[in-house]
Amino acid sequence: MSLRVLHVLSQRPGLTGSGVTLDAMVRQAARTGWQQAVAVGVPSDEPVPQVGGLPPDAVHPLRFGGTGHSEGLDFPVPGMSDVMPYRSSIWSHLTASQLERYRLAWRRHLSTLIAAFRPDIIHSHHVWLVLSLLKDIAPDVPVATTCHSTGLRQMTLTPHLAAEVRQGCARIERFCVLRDDHGQTLRHSLQLGAERVAVVGAGYRPELFHTDAATASRATDLLYIGKYSQAKGLPWLLDAFTQLRADRPELRLHLAGGGSGPEADELRQRLAGMAPAVIQHGQLAQTDLARLMRRCGVCILPSFYEGVPLVLVEAAACGCQLVATDLPGVRERLAPHLGPHLQVVPLPGLQTLDRPVAADLPLFVTHLAAATTRAVERATATRPPDAELASFTWQAVFSRIEKIWLNLTDCRA
Repeated sequence: MSLRVLHVLSQRPGLTGSGVTLDAMVRQAARTGWQQAVAVGVPSDEPVPQVGGLPPDAVHPLRFGGTGHSEGLDFPVPGMSDVMPYRSSIWSHLTASQLERYRLAWRRHLSTLIAAFRPDIIHSHHVWLVLSLLKDIAPDVPVATTCHSTGLRQMTLTPHLAAEVRQGCARIERFCVLRDDHGQTLRHSLQLGAERVAVVGAGYRPELFHTDAATASRATDLLYIGKYSQAKGLPWLLDAFTQLRADRPELRLHLAGGGSGPEADELRQRLAGMAPAVIQHGQLAQTDLARLMRRCGVCILPSFYEGVPLVLVEAAACGCQLVATDLPGVRERLAPHLGPHLQVVPLPGLQTLDRPVAADLPLFVTHLAAATTRAVERATATRPPDAELASFTWQAVFSRIEKIWLNLTDCRA
């Protein structure tokens, strides 16, 4: 196959779910013969990032931060969430001048790359500003995009950008979503026909995430993976962990992730005061994360907002018992496959998409502690059968995405 695909991710690759998705898609597309190039946003003082095993000359970074920047992007890379695992700009805090420089820089960067690479199709990530520009830059190239749901959330956080995003993104040919309700919300927001939205799900890499007889997990080792933020439920997980250790002082909590800003700094300080019962591992590469998962008996996701939390599938494949809040993506996409390996925690009332009602939090902590206790008691149970996880492999997910690409390139021809 000689078809060319250009991947576009407007933030740093590899450090969030969309970056993991990009990396996996690139690896899968290479196996089926696609020629590929990648455009990403990165800090000015970092080397060209590795993406999916591509050579460095196939990865084209747009650089942010630093002084004397040729594009005028003297602010950090904006992140699709307001709390990112690295230093980032918050969309609602960007000035009109910064936004205009951002648009102009991406237009120049992508125009140059598209002219040189001549893609048959473009696959972008996030229904947001860069996607809204793509049809102005390359009107004759079909575009597919993966909606990770954060763009939908940002429309509520930055309403002054919502109309621009809706108008520009409505021109895109195909949208890939993680679950059914995302598709419904997206169709309503952009006024799309059902034929333009496909549920493709999320994937994991079974060659990395698996059980290993040489690595014995410990029921007393608990694991949290994610950003240091209130929206992820971390403060109340710490409250629940403190309750549990009153009766089970042998419990330990491992954290893989991080964050920036006052909220993350406050949590980091609290975590430091809970050592040695709490161990901070920082942001881990996928291989190191899988190794940590195999050491732990229980993986806990107390988040108030997620798409389809792939980390639960990865942890299950590594033999962890799971605890997660009753999110739509957990209930609809994961619970039917994970069965008794998953303990579901009722959500507190929410004031906004990810801000809990304060009066509901004590009961939420009680439920979280109880679910964790049940998971610890099951921690020697076996992992879910391979057949239950097969639809979540990246090979299966990519096969659904590639069909969309081939359909669009055939239509173009």
